[in-house]
Amino acid sequence: MQTNLRSLGPEEARLVLALAARRASVVTARQAAQLLGDEKKARNAVRRLLQKGWLQRASNGHYVVLPAEWGSEKIEDFDIYVLASASVENGYVGWWAAASRHGFTTQVPNIIHVATDRQVPPRLIQDNPVRYVKLAPRKFFGWEDMPSFGRTFRVSSTKKTLVDCIDRPDLCGGPTELARIVTRAVESVSPSEAVETAIKNGSVSTSQRLGFLVDLIAPDYLTPEARGRLRSFIPLSAKSIFGRPERSEHDIGYVSDWGLFVNVDETDLFAEAQRPSAVR
Repeated sequence: MQTNLRSLGPEEARLVLALAARRASVVTARQAAQLLGDEKKARNAVRRLLQKGWLQRASNGHYVVLPAEWGSEKIEDFDIYVLASASVENGYVGWWAAASRHGFTTQVPNIIHVATDRQVPPRLIQDNPVRYVKLAPRKFFGWEDMPSFGRTFRVSSTKKTLVDCIDRPDLCGGPTELARIVTRAVESVSPSEAVETAIKNGSVSTSQRLGFLVDLIAPDYLTPEARGRLRSFIPLSAKSIFGRPERSEHDIGYVSDWGLFVNVDETDLFAEAQRPSAVR
């Protein structure tokens, strides 16, 4: 006798059909109440849909919709990227996790970082640590919906992933892993996209690191127009640091082209990365 079928009562069917019509991959408790027009009915419908396997809890009041095409049996969603993205109303999977999903690295991070527009405490989702990074309004942009087995989740776009990782090397494995990510990313992100995204991000130090890293990894990557645009954003007096706070004997040192103190050994940057064979 089958007891694990995903049946639907009247209110549950209304909510599932409403979500399907909107092609929603995520629903909040507030949205469910709006769709059914009654908060109590929505709470009951959500509770039953969780029990029957039509919804899966990502966090309090945030649920992943498990598609009808998954069949009549109750199956849980184990894609941590989908659950992490759904765990906040405004957010996207970013940095190292996004680089992994875009194929910029073979590494799978132990911690998923989600960009948000507000303070959110860290969580464990299916035993996976998820950390939330509140971004300044000027930096909170550049995500896309990535498909995953019949639903989608929010992740930073390829160009935003590149810039976010350069902006926060500590969230993508450090300078050596960042070099690997940049090596792969410049093969799919155009120079103009990289430069315009860095400028929109609004950080001079990030733009300095971008210029230095692509010059080191792919010297012909920046077109004259893109190089000029990037340089025009960086004040002549701007100085910043990439790497450790203090310089060591074999570090690259000061790079005058970009006003950057590089406290990293070049051999460390290329310990796991190879220069791309061809770039734009």
